[in-house]
Amino acid sequence: MTGAELFSQRFNVSRETIQLLEQLEALLRKWNPAINLVSPNTLSEIWSRHFIDSAQLIHLLDHSPNHWADLGSGGGFPGLVVGVLAKERFPKMKLTLVESDKRKAAFLLTAVRDLGISATVAPVRIEMLDPLAVDVLSARALASLDLLLGFAERHLSPDGIALFPKGNRWREEVALAEQKWSFDCEQKPSATDPESVVLKIKGLQHV
Repeated sequence: MTGAELFSQRFNVSRETIQLLEQLEALLRKWNPAINLVSPNTLSEIWSRHFIDSAQLIHLLDHSPNHWADLGSGGGFPGLVVGVLAKERFPKMKLTLVESDKRKAAFLLTAVRDLGISATVAPVRIEMLDPLAVDVLSARALASLDLLLGFAERHLSPDGIALFPKGNRWREEVALAEQKWSFDCEQKPSATDPESVVLKIKGLQHV
C-alpha cells in the first residue's frame, strides 16, 4: 500500500485532498536540497513520518476551530497539512503559520499559494507576535513543553487547546512543566510512533 493510499484509508479524505498532498510532497522534494525543510533520510517516509503525523491532530478536536496557529511551522508540519485538510473539513477556519526563518517562510508562502490554502504566514519570532487569541495552537519539534506553555499562555484564547506532539521523554517534560504551570493534559497515543504521544492541553495557568 502506498503512503497516499494509507493516508486516504486512515483519514477518509477526498481524492482532491490526496492530490493536494501529492503537490505538497513534490514541493518539499524540490525545495529540500536547498533549505533542508525535513531531514533528507525521511523523504522516503513523507506520508507516514510527516503527513499522517500532522493530520492526526485534527482528529483530536472536539469542535470546528475558528482560528488555528502553528508555531515554528518550518517545512509545514503540521501547519500545511492542517491547511490542506481544513479546505475539506473546516473551510471557514483561519490559519496562521509562524516561522521566523525567512527561507522557510518563503517556502510556506509558496506552498500556501500553490495549494490554495487559506492561511497567513507570519515571518517573525513567536515572542514578537501580538497575542493571537486562537482556539487551537500547535507546535511540532519546536521547544520544551515548559517553553511551549509560555507561548500558549500568550496566544491561546481562554477556552483554547494546545496540541503538542512529543517523543518518548514526554513524561519528563510534563513533570518539569508542572513545576511552573497548572494545566489539564490528556496524552493521546501517536499514530506514527508507539513511544510518542500528542499532548492535548487546556485550562492553562501560571502557578
